[in-house]
Amino acid sequence: MPVALTAAVIGLGNILLKDEGVGVHVVKAIGERYTFSPQVEIIDGGTLGLDLLHFFEGKEKLLIIDAADFRMEPGHIAVLENDDIPSALFAKLSVHHIGLSDLLFAAKLKDLTPSQLCFIGIQPESIDVGLDMTALIRGKMDDVISLAIMKLKEWNIECVLQSPQRLSASAI
Repeated sequence: MPVALTAAVIGLGNILLKDEGVGVHVVKAIGERYTFSPQVEIIDGGTLGLDLLHFFEGKEKLLIIDAADFRMEPGHIAVLENDDIPSALFAKLSVHHIGLSDLLFAAKLKDLTPSQLCFIGIQPESIDVGLDMTALIRGKMDDVISLAIMKLKEWNIECVLQSPQRLSASAI
């Protein structure tokens, strides 16, 4: 019988737009570096928007990681929880941010909102076309990963470090 996954980490972003893909790069690194107990679903959400709604089903805890325009200096990291999340997404970086706001609203409407919802966002330096993140944002990846792991541990999810130095080639 398959194990019910009650927690998920979703990385959002467009990896074709430099720092805009940071959420995808972060979840890939988390999946390579850690194992979890109870098991956590690690999801590359890319720019799927409303198509991610089914990942909310049955989840008690959901962590979303993405680039966000907080109207702060590049590299600024913020952690938002539950009802504070939609109100903070006032400025859109790209098309999928509209989807994230819509996704959170649709989840609430369908009564799929997890009891614990956390958003970790980082202010990008550049969302120009390009496959490589800027050095500034690449240098902040470990900070974002640490915040994500701290949140998972706060949720009583055991995070076992497998390989601290392992970074996916796309994140370098």
